[in-house]
Amino acid sequence: MGKSQKKKAMRRHNPMRVPDNHLPPGLSAAAETSKKKDQIPPILQKMESTDPAERKWACVAVSNIIQNDPSTRRLLQGKNVVGILITRLSDSEEEVVVDAAGALRNLCIDGGYELCGEMYNKNVLAPLKTLVPKIAQALSQYLENPKSAPESAQKIVYEMADSVITMFWCLSETSNKALNTINQANLVPFLICFLVYREKLPLSAVASAAQCLYVLTDDNPPATEELRTNGSYTSVLWSIAQGQPAADDVRGLTLKVLATGTLRNISPLPPLTVASAVDIEDEIVLPLLQPLLASISLPEVSQQIQTLVEKQASVPQIESLSLKHTPKSDNKSPTELELECFENRLRTIQLGLEILTSVCATLPDSEIPPEDDGGEEEHEDGDEMDGEEDVDAQMATDETPTTSRSNLSRFAFLVPSLLSLIEPTHLSFPPPGSPSIHPPTTSALGAIHLCALECLNNLFLTLVTSRQSLTDAEKSRGATIWGSLWTSLEKVGDPRVAKSTKEQKLFWEAAVGVLWGVSIVFKGVIVPEEDQVQLLMSLSDAYTENDQMKVKLVGTLECLAQHLQSISANRTIASYLVSLLPAGTPDQASVESTLQAASALIDIYSDETAPYDINFREDGILGGLVDAVEPIRKLVRGINKKRPGGIELKRRGEEIRDNLVDFIKYRRSLRL
Repeated sequence: MGKSQKKKAMRRHNPMRVPDNHLPPGLSAAAETSKKKDQIPPILQKMESTDPAERKWACVAVSNIIQNDPSTRRLLQGKNVVGILITRLSDSEEEVVVDAAGALRNLCIDGGYELCGEMYNKNVLAPLKTLVPKIAQALSQYLENPKSAPESAQKIVYEMADSVITMFWCLSETSNKALNTINQANLVPFLICFLVYREKLPLSAVASAAQCLYVLTDDNPPATEELRTNGSYTSVLWSIAQGQPAADDVRGLTLKVLATGTLRNISPLPPLTVASAVDIEDEIVLPLLQPLLASISLPEVSQQIQTLVEKQASVPQIESLSLKHTPKSDNKSPTELELECFENRLRTIQLGLEILTSVCATLPDSEIPPEDDGGEEEHEDGDEMDGEEDVDAQMATDETPTTSRSNLSRFAFLVPSLLSLIEPTHLSFPPPGSPSIHPPTTSALGAIHLCALECLNNLFLTLVTSRQSLTDAEKSRGATIWGSLWTSLEKVGDPRVAKSTKEQKLFWEAAVGVLWGVSIVFKGVIVPEEDQVQLLMSLSDAYTENDQMKVKLVGTLECLAQHLQSISANRTIASYLVSLLPAGTPDQASVESTLQAASALIDIYSDETAPYDINFREDGILGGLVDAVEPIRKLVRGINKKRPGGIELKRRGEEIRDNLVDFIKYRRSLRL
């Protein structure tokens, strides 16, 4: 019984690499905390200079002063630095164009979806598309004879190519509007070229091309069909996926993961193409990802990063923005290179989790029919900043086919690694109002935690739909999994606290879905702890404007109430569920959670021989259900079938209404 979030193939996370949400809103707050605000006016002034050397200097200076500095980035945004840099992409001097592209690249990576959205709205794609032929020409010159290629060609291949491709990648994740515009640029052959000649080209540009291909083939038919139907393209991807990078080759490993993810995006491959007979998930994806996820200890990495940051802080930093001392653009200290290597490693883990989440979203194979979106409205253009849809689907109906245990056991070994990846470290959630000591690490850790939670969510929904009986060994693991989840939640902190951050709340929201899935799979096994029950009820009350979250919390409580020996907890939960039943005029804003509460009470007390059934008789729950019949009838009549998911919700509401009436008749007939 019950509803759940659909096992979804989520859009990728593109969080701010250098978050600014520890700052109060507005430019004044940024001005108070920025130590470089006095450097901004001369930079903007020289950006418009008639001297190309000054324009070049200004573009490079932007990249330098925003480094790990969200206050200064916000101030520059307020001064329209994005629009000014986009203009410089059409500059008459090639070096200015290269450095303007580099500055925009750094801005869109550090600023995430919001800044990418600003870039798209200011028409950055128009000049970017004109740069593609120029890069292709320089690439041809360079590949023909790298040593004799003009210096300008080398600079374009080594610097501009990486920046332009990275912007296409980031903008592809921003909105469907941006993605549709990028589809018209026919980038696939251009990007594949970097993979074909990967041994001769800078690895950063090759990795960016692979990343862009991976994003473009994520549920995007134009790019997917072009790639999957060209045998030479799939051969290149297959070759990379089959490669064996050295243990310390982080970028090589990332490239392999990207190629593997892209192969999965475009599978099944047409007959007679390379790897067409291979089970991509079983033979390529899982054997790569399982050891990858198990290979990292987030606490150890966090400690190593903190040591490096402290080491870096102990070295005097000498900065100069004079034209005689042009700010550096790519010269990095050994410590900075080590930090970058750790960040790349974390992002590779994040990428692996995203691929695995998509894999889990498709299980069990095609046995489960397509499902309605459950009533959640979709934005027509798909431009929501978080890039995800929060949709509902029917779960575990009587018609759901049974999946063999062998299909599910292949994912069971992932649970320990995923649980370790959701546990926060001391760098994951800085105190409210305080910046991270290394924002890129904090951003990457937060993305890893969320991806791991979403993967667990899909994995347990798969276990729910399998409808397999648990073995004793599996039951014993249920309490361990439940305890690990709560250990992580305790480290994140109470989301009800006024000062809790957006990241903490997002963690909790993702974790609640996992709690529900685990509680269903291990129903009757998990012992409900009083403090956990109270917290779940309190959270449910707090989500007055998010009925989907309330549904998940009510569903979790329903499962906890069915632990046979926990009579006191059952009484507490049942009393709370009865309080959610409508009285008088029902609230259409909470229609799904109301229906969930009614359904929960029916399920909990469907067995009158259960030890906790004494609560049903002594606490007058039957009377509460009787009083709710007419309001629930009104609630169901008020469901608008024309809304997205309305037909499915109406059907479910009618089913619960009828079940409630039948349940009341049954309980009365028992005369207990």
